[in-house]
Amino acid sequence: MSGTTEAPKGRRSRKLIIIVGVVVAIALITVVSVLTGGKQTNSSTNLLDGKQIKSFTLAGLNGGKIKAPWVSGHPSVLIFFASYCGPCKSEMPKIAKYIHTNSPTPVDVVGVDVTDVRSAAQSMVKEDGVTFPVASDPNATVATGIFGFQAVPESVFLNAKGIVTDVYFGAIPKKKLASGIKLLKST
Repeated sequence: MSGTTEAPKGRRSRKLIIIVGVVVAIALITVVSVLTGGKQTNSSTNLLDGKQIKSFTLAGLNGGKIKAPWVSGHPSVLIFFASYCGPCKSEMPKIAKYIHTNSPTPVDVVGVDVTDVRSAAQSMVKEDGVTFPVASDPNATVATGIFGFQAVPESVFLNAKGIVTDVYFGAIPKKKLASGIKLLKST
């Protein structure tokens, strides 16, 4: 009798089914990504549009507290991101550069770092030259609990009363960020 044992035929079949299921799921995700250009776009049927968002206060990534800007009557853009997010890594330097060179005043731009390692997020923000305030949302209480987001990046435009005027799902193009800020400035 040899010292090896074989898995029962039923276990091998289940493993094979799981492996095939994973391969099919990855293939479907890849096909959808290729067909959409790897980008998610804004949807006119977004459930957040027109919704008034309750106030929140989060710890600042580098200390202090960050409150929802509309509490002080400021229209705002919230940029939800994380250092572990590939699209966020390419998006954030572009956002930081745009905000640094194009004053959004009176619109407040606030980053919200979601479920991230604080030191990794701090490094990313520093490397990318982010000068706008960044809040830490380690348990996704704001991202998921208030906005219902399951992934990052996401960008939300809110008027001075905290009413959502637009949401962009995925890495936001500079042109969309600029037009969203321009619309908020005119309200």
